[in-house]
Amino acid sequence: MVLQYTDAVMWNPNLADDALWGDLHAEFTEPQIVEIGYWAGFTSGGQRWLHTLHTKQGELSAYMEERASRQKK
Repeated sequence: MVLQYTDAVMWNPNLADDALWGDLHAEFTEPQIVEIGYWAGFTSGGQRWLHTLHTKQGELSAYMEERASRQKK
């Protein structure tokens, strides 16, 4: 059910029907449901943004580390 919720957040909000909400509330508290949804959206959005920059795995962190080391000098 959490994967269904994640799919709803990332791809198709219509998947979040009454049955899914009922299942989620049977297992999680409201704050937990919000946190799961937030994390799915945040992670997905971040990955999409990095994709628009045409970056590869590790490039952004390498750039940030290089920049920080130059600023310390």
